[in-house]
Amino acid sequence: MGCAQHGGRLRRSSSPGRIHGLDGLRLLAALMVMVYHYAALYGGWGRHPRSVFPCLYTVARYGWLGVEIFFMISGFAICLSTWGRSLGEFAVSRISRIYPAYWIAVLLTASVVVTWPQVRRVSDWEAIPVNLTIVQEALGVANVDGVYWTLFMELKFYLLFATVAAFGITYRKCILFCGVWLFTGLIGVVDGPEALGAWAMPGFAPYFVAGIAFSLIHRFGPNILLWGIAVFSFILAEHGLGERLADNRDAGHAMPAWPAQVAVLAAFAIIAVMALGRLSTIRWRWLAPAGALTYPLYLIHQHIGMTLIYALRDRLPALALVLGITVLMLGVSWVLHRWCERPLASWLRKALQRSVEEVRCGAHKAVAARPLALPPYGVKAAPEGCADHSPQVRDSTDQCAESLRAVDCQASRECMIQSHSRCTISASTGNSSGAHCRLAEFLCGVPQRTRP
Repeated sequence: MGCAQHGGRLRRSSSPGRIHGLDGLRLLAALMVMVYHYAALYGGWGRHPRSVFPCLYTVARYGWLGVEIFFMISGFAICLSTWGRSLGEFAVSRISRIYPAYWIAVLLTASVVVTWPQVRRVSDWEAIPVNLTIVQEALGVANVDGVYWTLFMELKFYLLFATVAAFGITYRKCILFCGVWLFTGLIGVVDGPEALGAWAMPGFAPYFVAGIAFSLIHRFGPNILLWGIAVFSFILAEHGLGERLADNRDAGHAMPAWPAQVAVLAAFAIIAVMALGRLSTIRWRWLAPAGALTYPLYLIHQHIGMTLIYALRDRLPALALVLGITVLMLGVSWVLHRWCERPLASWLRKALQRSVEEVRCGAHKAVAARPLALPPYGVKAAPEGCADHSPQVRDSTDQCAESLRAVDCQASRECMIQSHSRCTISASTGNSSGAHCRLAEFLCGVPQRTRP
């Protein structure tokens, strides 16, 4: 248990564990998107899906709202799981999480649609390697699969939130980030440059910001400021549904807005209840693996599933075909997660961690290699035994790594000053560890010298 100061008072914070309810909600969102693609789009049916699923179509056509739910879960989970991490650790965790399954899905989907191009086709071969970057939309290259546009939105959220991680993730900085992002999104909507709107994502920012606010409620407890951010985000989200409904409306068929509004309200309410810990008793064992396979399921289901629908639509009843393909996609997703994504993600994470550590250690060695220069104010001679201080600096760095990773410069300085006290330099007002404080100065950007 640690203490976090906010609102002019100290509040007890904790290190929350896994929220199994989020795994279940994540799976529900993925299934919503699947039903939308299989039962509300022409896809491989060759005719309007309303004629294929007269009743299911009425509900399935709102399944695209699963994307909005994904974005709110992402804001919640990223803020919760990256707390106390440095920028390097944040980058490693996100890259190793989002890319391995995505690379596998791009190659698998491309193989299917190139071999059977009856439903969807790859525009050109160059699109495949460009899609491996996730930034293909920024480069004007078509997506290999229709769901990949959401990955680009997710990547932009990571890059925006990295500005918080760069300076240390704290309560105040998260609040400031939420406010600045929402305000910037409003500017982008009203009269901002196109690039500002593209990065501010005004249509989706309210969901990410609401997720962050609910994450702070879960960690620190509710207050009027956090509820205000969540409610303001909800209002903006409801307002933005008009554009999303227009984008997903089927020509010639009326699409009432109220089901989408109710669905968004329900999603906000469910995550708010989770943030307050009211669903903490839900610990069904199947939720964790179900949540884990959701990502590969989301990545591979659309064009591969539509291709299967095209191939089998005249051989099986439509509803049985959709159910069968859904079960098949769940099974394939589990195999990809267990035998492909996890090993690749583990290898990539370790490789990136070594690279980040090498950069970090390189900086430490550069500081340790500097000659020990005495501070210019009233310092006496260094005590005997301090000549070989480089190993001690490295040892101290190891001991203080947790403070440095948390970007807690004060803790780092105190740790460094207390460590290896035999290598101190006597100043007129007290003692300070010259080598260790110089390392803190290098890493934290604040000179640690004692004035007489």
